[in-house]
Amino acid sequence: MSGLIGKKIGMTSIFDENGKNIPCTVIQAGPCVVTQVRTEEVDGYDALQLGFDDKAEKRASKAEIGHAKKAGTSPKKKLIEFRFFENGKYGIGDTIDVTLFQEGEFVDVIGTSKGKGFQGVVKRHGFAGVGQSTHGQHNRLRAPGSIGAASYPARVFKGMRMAGRMGGDQVTVQNLRVVKVLPEKNVLVVKGCVPGHKNAYVTIEK
Repeated sequence: MSGLIGKKIGMTSIFDENGKNIPCTVIQAGPCVVTQVRTEEVDGYDALQLGFDDKAEKRASKAEIGHAKKAGTSPKKKLIEFRFFENGKYGIGDTIDVTLFQEGEFVDVIGTSKGKGFQGVVKRHGFAGVGQSTHGQHNRLRAPGSIGAASYPARVFKGMRMAGRMGGDQVTVQNLRVVKVLPEKNVLVVKGCVPGHKNAYVTIEK
């Protein structure tokens, strides 16, 4: 889908025309520079590679600097390809900003969820715990309990819900309504929540 790279600024809430308070996420969407144009003839598919957020040249590799110079721009911290942009509408070096979106339309937002480290089964999978904390129970309230294996099958099945690393995964939140578009500030306000911490990079797709 066509879209933009952005940065999650934080959350706020606004009132709609009926006086209802809507929780919203504020995203800095673009401006993004077209750093490369993929074509069916050369690459086997059509796409635009967009770059967002300037990177200091001393922190960029020679390959990154050379790649950016072809587009007449500075090296970028984030590069993402988007399929299904209108063919021929944008060329290398062009800038695409938040006016790509209109108020009232729906977008998908892709980001990396907050890392929560190693977590137990109650937090990670919503297990209920043992239930009663009396009759001499000491530390079994949030324990996983039996995992079901005996001499047959003599192993633990793949995919068994257990304690482990939680968060830090790519998450797509679909069908978020665009509440406001502020072109002068390159800001997009969408209804609902978006994965990631403040200042985390996100991808907004139509």
